Amino acid sequence: MTTYLRPEIESLAEYTLAQHPYRIKLNQNENPFELAGEIKEEILARLSDQKWSRYPPFVPEAQTKALARFIGWDYEGVLIGNGSNELLQLIFMAVLERGKAVVISQPTFTLYAILARGLAADVHNVLMRRDLSFDVNQIIATAKESRASLIVLCSPNNPTGTFLSRSDLCRILDGTDGLVVLDEAYVHFAPESQIELLKKYDKLVILQTFSKAMGAAGLRVGYAAMPPPLARNLNKLKLPYNVNIFSLTALEVFLERWTDIKSWIDVLKKERSRLHARLQEFKGIQVYPSAANFLLMETRRKLPSEIFKGLLERGILIRDVSSYPLLQHAMRVSIGTPPENDAFIDALKEIL
Repeated sequence: MTTYLRPEIESLAEYTLAQHPYRIKLNQNENPFELAGEIKEEILARLSDQKWSRYPPFVPEAQTKALARFIGWDYEGVLIGNGSNELLQLIFMAVLERGKAVVISQPTFTLYAILARGLAADVHNVLMRRDLSFDVNQIIATAKESRASLIVLCSPNNPTGTFLSRSDLCRILDGTDGLVVLDEAYVHFAPESQIELLKKYDKLVILQTFSKAMGAAGLRVGYAAMPPPLARNLNKLKLPYNVNIFSLTALEVFLERWTDIKSWIDVLKKERSRLHARLQEFKGIQVYPSAANFLLMETRRKLPSEIFKGLLERGILIRDVSSYPLLQHAMRVSIGTPPENDAFIDALKEIL
């Protein structure tokens, strides 16, 4: 059959996630707490007053300004996307092409490499240290050697939970020439955001999302903060009307009700600490510190695939990440509600 696609597209590995029946879902780093009914009702009430036959605002000015106030950045330097993944794709498309290099710290979110390879860019992976901390010196060295146009960092990192300190991020920004994209999808569970650094660096883009702490993964709302001149140029490539009126309305309500919604975060942080301590009680399991809403654990007593299967037989779905670099013995478990976490621990006892 004749193909009309570029060869790098046909050779790409897909970003996939196998579907399994479950009673407890701990595999996608979602917020396990559902929005209060009154918040949903408020969103729906506002939505019912809008004209569904019309396009969303060409420029969602009200929502963008609300987001800018929320994160403490310039309104003209904020872009809203259909999830932060859309904005990742936009940035990659604007920067990368054949012959351009991107540096990615590994192991991390697999979409980064897929997007880069789809654009025929040269991908340079830098492995984390064995303790799963960022190898800052090697990131800088690789970026210099490859003349990288783009450096992609995830902090807290998925799937390790590792947090990149502000001083280490500054070292990377000061020591390299490419655009630095910092994916802060899990930042609300971490010590701090690096938004402040946008005042100092004109080569930094920070991505955040409503999918994790905000409990809105199903609505697909993400945003990027960056220097306004960069936002103006990226806006030229962004699809018009890329965020629907439902998501834009929900965004407004979420920000107005943030005080109520953010109470989830403290609960999940406490559960993260409790689950970490419980996992440390198991012989043969190593569990890593995490600044996100999940934990990475390794065991050599059984294969990750065996533990995954055993948990699934008990209706509990986690993520087997043993195919990732450095993580041959690893699994990732999202922080659930207290009863869900207890059920996970009880099932793990039976399996081990």
